Amino acid sequence: FKMCPGRVLCKLPCSGEKEVDLAVQSAKAAFKIWSQMSGMERCRVMLEAARIIREQRDEIATMETINNGKSILEAREDINISWQCLEYYAGLAGSLAGEHIQLPGGSFGYTRREPLGVCVGIGAWNYPFQIACWKAGPALACGNAMVFKPSPFTPISVVRLAEIFTEAGVPKGLFNVVQGGATTGQFLCHHPDVAKISFTGSVPTGMKIMEMAAKGIKPVTLELGGKSPLIIFSDCSLDNAVNGALMANFLTQGEVCCNGTRVFVERKILDTFTKEVVKRTQKIKVGDPLLEDTRMGALINRPHLNRVQGFIKQAKEQ
Repeated sequence: FKMCPGRVLCKLPCSGEKEVDLAVQSAKAAFKIWSQMSGMERCRVMLEAARIIREQRDEIATMETINNGKSILEAREDINISWQCLEYYAGLAGSLAGEHIQLPGGSFGYTRREPLGVCVGIGAWNYPFQIACWKAGPALACGNAMVFKPSPFTPISVVRLAEIFTEAGVPKGLFNVVQGGATTGQFLCHHPDVAKISFTGSVPTGMKIMEMAAKGIKPVTLELGGKSPLIIFSDCSLDNAVNGALMANFLTQGEVCCNGTRVFVERKILDTFTKEVVKRTQKIKVGDPLLEDTRMGALINRPHLNRVQGFIKQAKEQ
């Protein structure tokens, strides 16, 4: 199998209001069963899902590379992080507990931790499978159900995750996937039976989601884009600093929301540092992401490529 840029992988119908409602109702029914199970029972099912992912790592990583365009080397690491994440939250599921508070006169008060219900996960295209596991792990461990919408640019691998959860033994419909863009996202955010929204993506979209969620007073978790600075001083270990700067800017073709997009270098070592960065950048093997020696794969889509080229043009002009 050879990667073919711009080739159509598959066609997916977008979920409209009716499909979103069906997914939420199905998750709601599964929630009734799942939330009544003990933490240890949920733990066992989640560990089984983690085991399946671990065993099928290479196969899922290949799917993720075709889905996103990142190198197979990085995709394997993503899948490792995914099963480790599920394993971690599975371990917490059995020990979630409230508090018992002694009050005067022999009375007592207590807190009880209850699941929210149907949670919505909206994922980004740079780490499709991993983000879905990051969102599903804590939600499912606490006894919630989830309806997940991946980015329309990377719709494939999350469907495999839903299949894995079913194989592992979660109630039917506990982790549902709906496909689509902004409109599908709006239907999810406005749905009266949705209890919480977790979103990974851009700041403008995050603002819109917060606004929509406010109408139903739904709690939101937003993981948005950052522009993190690196500050490199002359007393640094140069080798380490160069490695750090490359890692912070070239991982996943630079398509990462916490990239070190501003690198401040002390003037004294600026030339040495720049030369070393350029030398190492030229050695980065760009190519077919499914080949073992590729270190940088394909960008997500043509509009994104044009945007990147626009940044390069702007930098040259400046």
